[in-house]
Amino acid sequence: MNEVAQAKKRLVDAGVKYVFGAYVDLDGVPKSKCVPVGHFEDMAAGSELYTVGALEGMGELGPNEDECVGVPDLSGLTILPWDRRYAIAPANLYLHDEPYSHDFRAILQRQVAEADAMGFRCNMGVEPEFYVMRPEAGNWVPWIAEDTVNQPTRGYDIETTMLADRFLEPMVDYMNELGWDVYSFDHEGGDGQYEFDFRYTDVLTMADRMVLFRLMAKHVARTLGCIASFMPKPTQTSFGSGAHLNLSLADTKTGRNLFERQAPTDGSTRIAVEDGYDDIAYQFTAGVLEHAGAITAVLAPTVNSYKRLLPRGLMDEISWAPVYRSYGYNNRTLMLRLPVNRRCLEVRIADSAANLYLGTALVLAAGLDGIRRQLKPGDPVNIDTYKVSEQDLTSAGIHRLPGTLGEAVDEFAASDFARQVLGDEVHSTYTQVKRAEWLEYNTVVSEWERNKYMQLW
Repeated sequence: MNEVAQAKKRLVDAGVKYVFGAYVDLDGVPKSKCVPVGHFEDMAAGSELYTVGALEGMGELGPNEDECVGVPDLSGLTILPWDRRYAIAPANLYLHDEPYSHDFRAILQRQVAEADAMGFRCNMGVEPEFYVMRPEAGNWVPWIAEDTVNQPTRGYDIETTMLADRFLEPMVDYMNELGWDVYSFDHEGGDGQYEFDFRYTDVLTMADRMVLFRLMAKHVARTLGCIASFMPKPTQTSFGSGAHLNLSLADTKTGRNLFERQAPTDGSTRIAVEDGYDDIAYQFTAGVLEHAGAITAVLAPTVNSYKRLLPRGLMDEISWAPVYRSYGYNNRTLMLRLPVNRRCLEVRIADSAANLYLGTALVLAAGLDGIRRQLKPGDPVNIDTYKVSEQDLTSAGIHRLPGTLGEAVDEFAASDFARQVLGDEVHSTYTQVKRAEWLEYNTVVSEWERNKYMQLW
């Protein structure tokens, strides 16, 4: 029995009625036609055609041009545990039998192949944060009312974690049923904000899983009359929602984590915690720093993202958000961290709105660039940068990340590296779409402006 027949039998035996072969748009939102399982063989062979040019940010295919073919990757075929009538597989787009320029999953696949050619497998874990909110009097409020009682934060609070079990428990059950191995979850610092931590896997599989994760969270929230919001900064006084990426490289032959420096075999010298990283980890880190601006434009992709990347803003306390394009060990004020409790690079600028196929492709490509060129990241920054003046930081060579989407897109547009990794067409599309978003944002007259200026003079 071939792969397609085996997959169909598994679906039919499980009672699945419909199948999606999903690609994502520029925002990372999954798109697909729904195919009855009786037509699964046709779908697997590429029967489903898409006029992707009708979607913003998917290229310039006009109504007079051919459609893209969606081909599902059956290795990722997943029965949705919250509704077993449906199954979903990540799909790739082809035009005239060639990979389509705006297939964002394929862009990441190309970097996975680059890593493999160098003898590396890239592993990744993600720490997704998001809010569960309910509507009340025209506003969105935390779905657990007690969240707002304890000031300034309910972060790690046991009571409100247990009160949220109608959301948290199904999420854990579904993820574990899919084999994701949830090892912790918690109430984050924001009112109604939660985070799940689950086992890492290879970078492509993890990016696929994050598409499912968002669908899952939105479904469970709907059963409670709520929404799951992945907006990076829902209110000016709330903690932002990050999606920290934790990447490492393993040897493709042995599986050994190449970021971890091996201790001397004779046991004569004990490696200090901060010295536990091998040279390749620092080279990878240096590559990401080299291309920080372009990467930020994709991992912090909205105008709202940059209201998260502030030391405090209008919050009553510090934000714990990354602000500076430097690295440290346990320093959470920086875009990159080499944690002392695990051997990986934590990319802290990523937020929950990112298209992780695109963002991860850039991070991986930048890290590989650093290894090829044997770049050095400089000394780690382990001070609390929030407490140091901008002038002193600049004098020390510590610089801010882009402060707005406009600044980030300017760096992205000027980056030959980003153009090479993403291709000319996607690089141009992303630049145009995000510049238009920035222009629109600066054109809209907000309630803040009316309140401040309407009667000032």
